Amino acid sequence: MGVNTKAIKTRIKSVKNTKKITKAMEMVAAAKMRRSVEATLNTRMYARLARELMGHLSLMEERESGLLACRPVKKLLVVLVSSNRGLCGSFNSNLFKKTATVLRDTDIGRHRRVNGDADILPEGPIEIDVVGVGRRSASFAKKNGYNLVAAFDALPERLQYEDILPITNLIISSFREKTYDKVVVAFTEYESSIVQTPKLRQLLPISAIDIDKMLAKFDTENKKRIDHPLPEDELVEIENYTFEPSVEDIAEVVLPRLVEVQLYQAILESAASEHSARMVAMKNASDAASDMISGLTLQYNKGRQAAITQEISEIVGGASALE
Repeated sequence: MGVNTKAIKTRIKSVKNTKKITKAMEMVAAAKMRRSVEATLNTRMYARLARELMGHLSLMEERESGLLACRPVKKLLVVLVSSNRGLCGSFNSNLFKKTATVLRDTDIGRHRRVNGDADILPEGPIEIDVVGVGRRSASFAKKNGYNLVAAFDALPERLQYEDILPITNLIISSFREKTYDKVVVAFTEYESSIVQTPKLRQLLPISAIDIDKMLAKFDTENKKRIDHPLPEDELVEIENYTFEPSVEDIAEVVLPRLVEVQLYQAILESAASEHSARMVAMKNASDAASDMISGLTLQYNKGRQAAITQEISEIVGGASALE
């Protein structure tokens, strides 16, 4: 049976059109990735300074109220940061797999303590609710049987700090009202254009351990960090400062800002990771289209040559029969 060269030619044209689309999407994703990565790296410095302020005020070790209160976990809230669209490879599936694995672990209800204090363990089964950031998070909650209490799927691509305030207001008020005893954020941390790692980080109660782990990673990426901008002889011990109106009043203002910047940072990290994953996925699709075009072109040329050879054979055979 001869090869249908017309059908192959039509398919080559179709694949070439698809390659144009995937190549354009790759370039768009690359441009968005550069912008998102820049915003992510700029915010990391603010997150570090916010944590250092908490340490200077000695809040992490002394206060056990408000947003620092540790109580046995009966109800857990997960802020799941996913994408709104697909075509980003395994970005969402890796995040969902990691989140589901961690939530099945009984250690999710443990409050880790500093200064050698005993960890606070849950006293029974933990009820889990989900706040979705991105349309794909709703499918995760439905598939795993978690209650989706809210969904924020209309965040702008050029995310501003004010855009995440409705989310932080929801989780902070729910924690203050003791609706939830622990709040964690599940997101994808940007490491490079090739590597993105799903992570779960505790938001509330504010944990010095989790924040320090985040900042330790940032410090390894920024070797030029200056711990003390002032000379040693100009530094003043925290006990020599007078805080007005009081440390407690300052904490009521600063601690919510720390939660906000952590969530803002997580969403920026996820955005950079999503664009990176989409760029790589579209590049792979473009490469696959190129390989397919090469294979189809070879198949087309072979079929065309076979048809020509057959026609020549028929002409030669006809001429021989007339002799």
